[in-house]
Amino acid sequence: MKMKHVNARLICQMSAAAILVLAGNAMADDAFSADSKWMTGDWGGERTKLIEQGIDIKMDYVGEVGGNLHGGYNDDKTARYADQFGLGAALDLEKLLGWDNTQAKIQLTNRNGENISNDRIGDPRAGTLSSSQEVYGRGHMVRLTQLWIQHQFFDNTLDVKAGYFGEGEDFNTFPCEFQNLAFCGSQVGNWATNIWYNWPVMQAAVRVKYNISPEFYAQIGAYNQNPSQLEHGNGFKLSGSGTAGTVLPVELVWLPNPNNLPGEYRVGYYKSTAEANDVLKDDNGNDAATSGNAYRSHSSKHGYWFVAQQQLTSHNGDKTRGLNIAANATFHDKDTNFVDNYQSLMFVYKGPFDARPKDDMGIGFARTHVNDDVKKNAELVNAANNVTDYENPLFSPLRTTEYNYELNYGFHVTNWLTVRPNLQYITHPGGVDEVDDALVAGLKIQSVF
Repeated sequence: MKMKHVNARLICQMSAAAILVLAGNAMADDAFSADSKWMTGDWGGERTKLIEQGIDIKMDYVGEVGGNLHGGYNDDKTARYADQFGLGAALDLEKLLGWDNTQAKIQLTNRNGENISNDRIGDPRAGTLSSSQEVYGRGHMVRLTQLWIQHQFFDNTLDVKAGYFGEGEDFNTFPCEFQNLAFCGSQVGNWATNIWYNWPVMQAAVRVKYNISPEFYAQIGAYNQNPSQLEHGNGFKLSGSGTAGTVLPVELVWLPNPNNLPGEYRVGYYKSTAEANDVLKDDNGNDAATSGNAYRSHSSKHGYWFVAQQQLTSHNGDKTRGLNIAANATFHDKDTNFVDNYQSLMFVYKGPFDARPKDDMGIGFARTHVNDDVKKNAELVNAANNVTDYENPLFSPLRTTEYNYELNYGFHVTNWLTVRPNLQYITHPGGVDEVDDALVAGLKIQSVF
């Protein structure tokens, strides 16, 4: 395990060294220029030439700090750092190979670090529902995150994508302008327990999209549900061994433009064909924690979602600035899923000050509710173990609802660097009432090489 971790670090160090070499070959005015799209510049014009030929090299970095200022399960103050390196390429195959309306992409990611939520904010027996450092997770290892090809048919009416990628790239998609996980990325993947794998985990998949009109499209997908791809060392696994079933999402997307201000509205449904255990009952309909029998197995699980994003205002006629509102809601199978519903609301103002027109500031509120049957099952487990004291290590914490709040400000330092300090407040971390509400100081760094 340690050797694999060292190998992952070595790959990242080699990648960083390669970037510095490229930067050294770039024109001096381009590398580290505030106006450049990339930290390493245009490599003396070679990068633009590659893009014109159909090769767009992607290199990026996200780093996140989380420090517990007050409260939580353990108020021994500390700070944790987690990060992610990305390296890939987007390919225009029409330019490269003459294949009309065809694109491809390959992406590698590497994550490292620790998370303040695991033992300082949340009770380690329960953890937290969200995470104060969204970039943390899925192992300290290099992963193949994207390997796909995409083609448009019939004057771009039909769009087909196939290969290896995650559901959140196309379904229930959402940007990541916050550091707390409850406001970042595809929320179905955060709460649909053990079936919908968000970035950076890939799955064998196909997605078909039909453009109904310029404002509407519908899509359907099929994603291989393979728990073994979560395991350490399986970041490049392309075989189907270990497959448990298929995740089938469908979605309708509306892209209105009221007052020439963009909006995006999504409603969708997913079903997993893999077997899933009941959270409370056994095969006889009795409480499994009391009967001692195995939990009932269901042939599938399902859920649905709603996402809304709308720019509300422009700033003195500048549509790149103004107030934006966003909302998320997900609802899940009560028989099998740990979380049965989630909701969030966010406001982001882009370009709040004339002196800093590319900065942004945001505030978000989120509620995550644990299935009532999960709480009842924990009560039965405690009764079966004759444990009533929360402080007893054998006690199974009772979980209900966690609330997350975040206030942040994004400093657009350069076109390739954003630094986003933030404050987060977590009420009932992990949904456990006995855990003190927590205040977390965060710092998110996003850079494009």
